[in-house]
Amino acid sequence: MLLQEKVAVVYGAGGEIGAAVARAFAAEGATVFATGRVREPVERVAKGIASAGGSAEAAEVDALDEQAVDAHLQSVVEQTGRLDISFNAVGLPTETYLGVPFTELDKERFSLPIAAYTTSYFLTARLAAQHMIPQKSGVIMTVTALPARMGSPLNGGYGPAQAAKEALTRDLSHELAPQGIRVVGLRPHGIPESHTLRSVFEIKAKAGMTWEQFAGRLASTTHPGRGSTVEEVGNAAAFMASDRASGLTGTTVNLTMGSLDD
Repeated sequence: MLLQEKVAVVYGAGGEIGAAVARAFAAEGATVFATGRVREPVERVAKGIASAGGSAEAAEVDALDEQAVDAHLQSVVEQTGRLDISFNAVGLPTETYLGVPFTELDKERFSLPIAAYTTSYFLTARLAAQHMIPQKSGVIMTVTALPARMGSPLNGGYGPAQAAKEALTRDLSHELAPQGIRVVGLRPHGIPESHTLRSVFEIKAKAGMTWEQFAGRLASTTHPGRGSTVEEVGNAAAFMASDRASGLTGTTVNLTMGSLDD
């Protein structure tokens, strides 16, 4: 198994991507601590992992609350003796920032995703690194999206937020690599199961577009003619978190299936 005896904390594990990552980590042998701002969906993920023979524990943790993140990590390290992987898959309710033209967007709504996404990633990464530095090993990870590199309308501050996370990945890696810590990201595209994609579709639906038309247009931008799946994202995350990906750091892996050329 790729992650045998590894200890992983997943933030945003109640969402589609976070849940898939947590399941993939557990399937590869990791002990997973699944967290989320709301406990119930995280509990479902942990129970599903346990029923499949994996090891998972659920906790209610707001990844924007520094004290809550710190206290949870302290409890994880006290229980297991180490922290090997920190994965941030935290999201926001998209209705709070998507769908408004820039000419009508107020600064608070524009700034919301930028502040929330970057602060959450910063806090979880910094606090994880404090536990990883003494052991001289660890992997800090996150997930971004195509708007980090490609423009699209009615996204408000979402694109700038994802671009900032990718910049933070590079900066964190440069600083932490000498301490034995890798920092990597994933950039998937067009996942039909994701809440964000469904929210974008609701904007398009107002203009009369059906789900089939919307999904088909997205699929047409990829080389295989389909979007990513959460399972593919989870499997990629498990590989990148493993020692077999020891040469990967300071980068965001392109999982857009050809929609974006690197």
